[in-house]
Amino acid sequence: MFNTIFPKIHKEGYKFLAISILITFVILFFSKILGIIFLLITVWVYYFFRDPERFSIEDDSYLVSPADGLITGISERSGPEELRLENTTYTRVSVFMNVFNCHVNRLPTTGKIEEIYYKPGKFLNASLDKASEENERNFFKVKTTKDNEEIIIVQIAGLIARRIVCDVEQGQDLKQGDRLGMIRFGSRVDLYFKNKKVLAKLGQNVVAGESLIASD
Repeated sequence: MFNTIFPKIHKEGYKFLAISILITFVILFFSKILGIIFLLITVWVYYFFRDPERFSIEDDSYLVSPADGLITGISERSGPEELRLENTTYTRVSVFMNVFNCHVNRLPTTGKIEEIYYKPGKFLNASLDKASEENERNFFKVKTTKDNEEIIIVQIAGLIARRIVCDVEQGQDLKQGDRLGMIRFGSRVDLYFKNKKVLAKLGQNVVAGESLIASD
């Protein structure tokens, strides 16, 4: 129960939480009303950076969601040209994270991080389709352990987001549900895959590391 109410937070959150607490105490000294407002902001900062434990299905016949949020797109698309995959067709599932979602991203299936590519860019609303081509992005190409196929995870910064945080390295072996990193303050994650049946639905709310996106 305690961990549910007070989950641990991602390491990126400590400095933001410390700054918010300091500002709140200073403002409380001058104005109780403004101090209460900033206290609520501090609580929001704490919960934005929350990093709760998640429990994956532990079955690599399934892809689990890479992010908390809302399924805003399911379509057949060419792979990212940044990874030289523009001539390959994938199913792409997009998960939009608002500022109240947990922003820690996770690996959909057990595999090896074959390539990581960061591309700076704009900060358009992440729910817009052109955000996939113009916003700041971080690409992961993963070779799955079960069937030796490639899946692609793309972290896309949003309108408010200003930094993508990567917690893994190229060549690293990870398990289904392991943490990849996070995006600060509103964003989107695209998942590209082939040869799987889509289980997710448009408009569905999903949970990173747990909700089922696709299956063999």
